[in-house]
Amino acid sequence: MAQPTVAIVGRPNVGKSTIFNRVAGERISIVENTPGVTRDRIYSHGEWLGHNFNLIDTGGIEVSDQPFIKQITAQAEIAIDEADVIIFMVNGKQGITDADERVAQILYRSNKPVVLAVNKIDNFESRADIYDFYSLGFGDPYPISGAHGLGLGDLLDEVIKNFPEAPEEKKDNSIRFSLIGRPNVGKSSLVNAFLGDNRVIVSDVAGTTRDAIDSKFVHDGQEFTIVDTAGIRKRGKVYEKTEKYSVMRAMKAIDESDVVLVVLNAEEGIREQDKRVAGYAHEAGRGVIIVVNKWDALKKDNHSQQQFEAAIRAEFQYLAYAPIVFVSAKTKQRLSQLPDLIEKVNTNHKKRISSSTLNEVIMDAVAMTPTPTIKTRKLRIYYATQVATQPPAIVLFVNDPELLHFSYRRYLENQIRKNFDFTGTPIRIIPRSRK
Repeated sequence: MAQPTVAIVGRPNVGKSTIFNRVAGERISIVENTPGVTRDRIYSHGEWLGHNFNLIDTGGIEVSDQPFIKQITAQAEIAIDEADVIIFMVNGKQGITDADERVAQILYRSNKPVVLAVNKIDNFESRADIYDFYSLGFGDPYPISGAHGLGLGDLLDEVIKNFPEAPEEKKDNSIRFSLIGRPNVGKSSLVNAFLGDNRVIVSDVAGTTRDAIDSKFVHDGQEFTIVDTAGIRKRGKVYEKTEKYSVMRAMKAIDESDVVLVVLNAEEGIREQDKRVAGYAHEAGRGVIIVVNKWDALKKDNHSQQQFEAAIRAEFQYLAYAPIVFVSAKTKQRLSQLPDLIEKVNTNHKKRISSSTLNEVIMDAVAMTPTPTIKTRKLRIYYATQVATQPPAIVLFVNDPELLHFSYRRYLENQIRKNFDFTGTPIRIIPRSRK
């Protein structure tokens, strides 16, 4: 089921990115006092009182001759269109400005629920500054402080009250997988090759696909839902309005997929943007398969595939778990392998290991390579249990989570993979103190 989407909008330099980072729980957006630093919409996920939602940070809306203002405004307006609930942020220390009133006019036209947040109310005495903001016409203003995290609970309480009611989910036993990649790597051609017809427009012009498009097919009795997505361009090159919608929908398609095919173009080789795009699937915890398309167009020798695979492993070290398939949408070379591999990765993504078996593997791993000692303190692992699937998440109860160095965490993950087939899926290892 699609999660609701919350967009944080307002004129530049009112603290949107600071609040975004607090709600997202990590420092994703760049925070500076220079207006206009956040140029593109930035996406993350938030959670409050059991409600999960997509979160969008936006550039400020302002009429100005400053560089990028036109693009920033367009980005923010698109985020508004995509949002279910909007947090309208203003600066409590500066009062209402002409730019605030312009943002308000845009929000009136959106017909979306708007929650007004007055930022930079850092103490009780400052609360008197919020009353002028009633004149903007969005009901009660919520005083908050991005710098100190004050008032965010009340704000988020109001936000989740405005979430749309979730529709009843229809049971779908199909395996849902999406194709992602930068423009013109051949995603739509691959979809058509899977489906056996020209269901999706194919063109040599980068950016032909605008929407995430769902189609179904059956292979050996298993139903699949395949989603073609728009190519994800490098930030700073995403200007055309319809394309900006496409990127948002591609991100949603990743979140809603069981398995993601990261498509590379064999002719062009690995680009920096390929790594960025693949990172979206990894961070979302989806099952991942790397698909090298247009393999037929490459001049090859006996070592070409091995060399290309080595380059992928060197550039995508965080996707060491992802299988690699070299295909051609044009000739359908090796395409027949993909449905079975997608089904296998989906099974691994949902796999659950019994605690007794898991603990045997962990104890054997510790016996072979003892836990590290940091500043005279030795890591002790008491117990392990799998707490989630999609992706598999394993909690390690230890004496001090700070003692689990990333290298030892990776060693344990490798030992788990050695004993259980987790091909195509990330594993989350979470240390917890034993109380």
